[in-house]
Amino acid sequence: MLKLSRLTDYAAVVMAQIARHSQTSHAAADLAEAVQLPHPTVSKTLKMLARAGLLVSQRGAQGGYRLARPASQITAADIIAAIEGPVAMTECSQAEGDCELVATCGVADNWQRVSLAMRTLLESVTLAHLADTAPIKLPVQLPIQTISLSAVSA
Repeated sequence: MLKLSRLTDYAAVVMAQIARHSQTSHAAADLAEAVQLPHPTVSKTLKMLARAGLLVSQRGAQGGYRLARPASQITAADIIAAIEGPVAMTECSQAEGDCELVATCGVADNWQRVSLAMRTLLESVTLAHLADTAPIKLPVQLPIQTISLSAVSA
């Protein structure tokens, strides 16, 4: 099963909560209570998201966390990368030369195509989408349907 970590899921929940109330700064304790997650987990997540440049933090009585840019400019891929690292299906689809089987593998290019498709899809889903509580309307036109995954001929 292809699955995101629980911490990444929590990060999306916390980011969506902040996005829904973007006019104010949010204390970690208040966010933890609002999303019903343990305070230490929320604090850890907030620090990782701030380190990745998705949130800004301010100390003091009026301090807390805010989005670093509008929710429409933060993607699901950004949130995943902040917690998990770069979106890639396999080691070889993340960076060239990371696999000892590269000479005999034969499927690396195809995994790179899959990674590109997944990354494109995740980059098309914004935090504004994630924060929207309205049910999704089907059918949905996915960006993956508009990109070509065929091999480029030289």
